[in-house]
Amino acid sequence: QLRLVESGGGLVQPGGSLRLSCAASGFSLEAYTIGWFRQAPGKERTHVSCVSMRDGDTHYADSVKGRFTISRDNAKNTVYLQMNSLKPEDTAVYYCAAFQGLGGPYGPQVMCVTGTGTYWGEGTLVTVSS
Repeated sequence: QLRLVESGGGLVQPGGSLRLSCAASGFSLEAYTIGWFRQAPGKERTHVSCVSMRDGDTHYADSVKGRFTISRDNAKNTVYLQMNSLKPEDTAVYYCAAFQGLGGPYGPQVMCVTGTGTYWGEGTLVTVSS
């Protein structure tokens, strides 16, 4: 069974940090672009960050640049999202997605902007509150 499973969400105070994980099972992420997206209550889903598993090229939403870092571990078939300096407006359900076929340095940007994903996880809730 092909699955993406997110973990690492939780409650954190403003200014705190969390690290989310997106683990794949049933297929290799090597040829995929992986993206993190989030959906806050009552709002549409937006992109956060995307990474090419093959080349490591990345893209970030302006709202998270300098605070979030996406990384990959091909050996573990896992993508991480390190979130620092968290703000209440970062509160959302965070989803990871995988899309195959995007190449070149702009692949992550294309995936992020279009929100395209072949496989999606169930999401993990991040709540930033004092």
